[in-house]
Amino acid sequence: MSIQIEGISKFYGEQKALDNLTVALNSGELVGFLGPNGAGKSTLMKIITGYLAADDGTVRMNGQTVTPENHEVRRDIGYLPENNPLYTDLYIKEFLTLTAGFYQLADKAQKVARVIEMTGLGPEQHKKIKALSKGYRQRVGLAQALIHDPSILILDEPTTGLDPNQLEEIRLLIRSISREKTVLFSTHIMQEVEAICNRVIIINQGKLIADGSVDRLKSGAFFSAQQVLVEFGTPVLPSTLSGQLPLASLEPLSDRSFVLTPADEHDLRPVLFRFAVDHGLVILTLTEKKASLENIFQKLTRN
Repeated sequence: MSIQIEGISKFYGEQKALDNLTVALNSGELVGFLGPNGAGKSTLMKIITGYLAADDGTVRMNGQTVTPENHEVRRDIGYLPENNPLYTDLYIKEFLTLTAGFYQLADKAQKVARVIEMTGLGPEQHKKIKALSKGYRQRVGLAQALIHDPSILILDEPTTGLDPNQLEEIRLLIRSISREKTVLFSTHIMQEVEAICNRVIIINQGKLIADGSVDRLKSGAFFSAQQVLVEFGTPVLPSTLSGQLPLASLEPLSDRSFVLTPADEHDLRPVLFRFAVDHGLVILTLTEKKASLENIFQKLTRN
């Protein structure tokens, strides 16, 4: 199931949430939409699902246009919104049976049993939803999004509020689901994208600013992401370095060792050698340090 997003724009009053965004998504991908809060991620998720209409542009799935009125194409999408609305007074099986009824599914009991097994809800299946932990509530949300066996699963901030153990469990579950379905999820948490995605799309102020694998982003494909680790033979004041070198950031490791991030596209190595000569310093170590996804995200989304 391919998805073509072409020239999508969306306004909320005078505020432009999405700005002429175009991207193609391929069958079988696990794609993370990464961006700051307010970047337009949730708006894009809602437009892809057909929950919200775009002001300009189109979304097509296998050639069919996605609109709030096109129920046929929307039936092939499973959606877990950010706030995971659940009927908490219902038992898990009761809630999932109700959801299956909304889709007018045959063999509801079989479908419910399938998603309970798929999402690991078996040990808790006889409980009311309000008695579940946050992690298990997210599993119920995933189960309702999967009940009609969609080809595409869209998850909006699916790991928000989970503790570390719950986080790892949901990561493993999403990876497992992605073996059978195309999975798109939005997040502002870099570690989530790095842990499970084979493709990353970064959105800022409604625009697509980077698209590729985590390794491609970290390789400097979108800008020079070089950081350097430098150790001098004698102590150096951080203010001396920051005042005379073209730096975006400086992290002291000791009074003579620093991790330096260049501003713009500067290669710091020749600049550091000149600095050392001018100040009578000896450089003991100078090595390149690969930028983290967090460094890259900050660089690309800095206003």
